[in-house]
Amino acid sequence: MRVTFPLMAIGLEVAMIVLFWLFVQYEADQTISQQLNTTRPTKMDSFVQLYPLFQDVHVMIFVGFGFLMTFLKKYGFSSVGINLLIAALGLQWGTLVLGLLHARGEKFHIGIKEMISADFSTATVLISFGAVLGKTSPIQMLIMTILEIAVFAANEFLVAEIFVASDTGASMTIHAFGAYFGLAVAGVLYRSGLREGHHNEESVYHSDIFAMIGTLFLWIFWPSFNSAIAEPGDHQYRAIVNTYFSLAACVLTAYAVSSLVTYRGKLEMVHIQNATLAGGVAVGTCADMDIQPYIAMIIGSIAGLVSVLGYKCLTPFCATTLRIHDTCGVHNLHGLPGVVGGLASIVAIAVGVSTIAMQAAALGSSIGTALVGGLVTGQQK
Repeated sequence: MRVTFPLMAIGLEVAMIVLFWLFVQYEADQTISQQLNTTRPTKMDSFVQLYPLFQDVHVMIFVGFGFLMTFLKKYGFSSVGINLLIAALGLQWGTLVLGLLHARGEKFHIGIKEMISADFSTATVLISFGAVLGKTSPIQMLIMTILEIAVFAANEFLVAEIFVASDTGASMTIHAFGAYFGLAVAGVLYRSGLREGHHNEESVYHSDIFAMIGTLFLWIFWPSFNSAIAEPGDHQYRAIVNTYFSLAACVLTAYAVSSLVTYRGKLEMVHIQNATLAGGVAVGTCADMDIQPYIAMIIGSIAGLVSVLGYKCLTPFCATTLRIHDTCGVHNLHGLPGVVGGLASIVAIAVGVSTIAMQAAALGSSIGTALVGGLVTGQQK
């Protein structure tokens, strides 16, 4: 750590600076329209209008995800600290990879949408981080960040440009992808001693309280996450409204199912911290579609149900039978609800066989590339 980590971190930052110097530049404003005193919005106007949504997403990345993983009694520093490290590297690398991919290797401009997309790419790594928390070093996380964002960018390009599939809130390309990538890495890093759990894999009162801070930040700002890249107007409006009600319905369902499946009806904090967010994940893909609020509430309710049952039944099964130890249960918060979101979008679209096929292909691509990428990344020890 004393030598390798500083050298790797500094080397990566130097590489980022050089690459930004070669390929990144400011976004030019439409000054002519200002000179003509027209009411036509400029690029800077668009930047200012979308900046509040970017701020919300930024808070989710650095505060929400960081504090959500502080439930472990001995990994609070790692949860928040390594989260910051990953995010800082990820947003730079994500900007470059996505920009170069869409600009076909030429210089590209930085705008508010590019900044939001960079945060989105970082979110995939932070989701995967939850599956390997406590089992990886900072050096391994730097390597994982570089590899995962590269694979994410390739899949995102495939889904958006080749399949032309709709995934506004990124249930498939971020949540399902990040979860299954992390699970694949966790499967490679599995140790037999984790079959029956680990003595450090426990929470205490104050660690669960800190984790709830992350939950509340994520819950409050999730409508911004799902609407940040939606088309302005009706699409963005629907994305906010549908996410808002999906999350609300998810909370009641998650609480109810948690009480139903636990001893004497006692609520489980792990369910409250995570399953209550599943509605935001599940409604993401079809958030901007004209599905009506009650459909969004049904999607949120299903997500809450699936997430709690995942924690109750699937997590132990994965650890003992599939030999995949999922520290934070990202499969239940991001993986399963992401799949639910992909399936919901297929049903919601249902306007033509080709369109449905492309949505299904996008879901399959996100899970498939995540698993392959995660297995390969897990070998880079």
